[in-house]
Amino acid sequence: MRKRPKPAPARKPEASHGGKRATIARALSKLGYCSRTQAEELVTAGRVSLARRIVTDLQTWVDLSNAVIAVDGKPVIAEKRVYLMLNKPRGLVTTRHDPEGRPTVFDCLKDLDHTHLSPVGRLDKASEGLLLFTNDTEFAQSLLDPETHVPKTYHVQIDRIATDEMLQALTAGIRRDGEFLHAESVTKLREGDRNSWLEIVLDEGRNRQIRRMLEALDIATLRLVRVSIGNLPLGDLEKGTVRPLTDKEVEDLRKLVAAKTET
Repeated sequence: MRKRPKPAPARKPEASHGGKRATIARALSKLGYCSRTQAEELVTAGRVSLARRIVTDLQTWVDLSNAVIAVDGKPVIAEKRVYLMLNKPRGLVTTRHDPEGRPTVFDCLKDLDHTHLSPVGRLDKASEGLLLFTNDTEFAQSLLDPETHVPKTYHVQIDRIATDEMLQALTAGIRRDGEFLHAESVTKLREGDRNSWLEIVLDEGRNRQIRRMLEALDIATLRLVRVSIGNLPLGDLEKGTVRPLTDKEVEDLRKLVAAKTET
């Protein structure tokens, strides 16, 4: 008895067609309506329709060039892309709503319509400096993707005089909490009688990475300020102040990501 040939596996639709094809949740995210996680929750709850038909299958593919997507019956229209820079003050948590009622970075955006804006990465409560916000989820992900190795530069005050051995240990790498952590580069900026300022460049973004590396060397972090992301400096933006990125700044970041991806 002849065996029946196995049917060829169904071809999965391509992830993009000129950047226009995407799954339904990703489409909502690309349109700037919400994050992909939030979009998945909307789809599974039966609140999303495609061409007036409710969609609950997360694997539904759509063409963004002509798809008619609605949430709760209201059409989703691509939002104008927004890119903001904040000089985060110390004491704010990087979240939209804090269950403990602590002040958040969104308090600095209270005069803006930030409904669909999300921070690009995080700075912990005690950290300060450059924090980006956008509704362009793909742009945000490209900056956060560990494969792109976009450098982030910090100025860090420590509770002692820095030694060459200390700087070498930070760049060589330290194992902490089961993770291998290292700095791309460490430079001594200046020192006083009892403390030093270091410039530390990271090309990865682990949780509290700099503080954990210093703790492993029994060094206390007195201040930690992020001063640049890639080729975008914090500059002289006042603490607690927000400003939009220029078109050139956004384009320069895109070019940096593209160059890092190619290498």
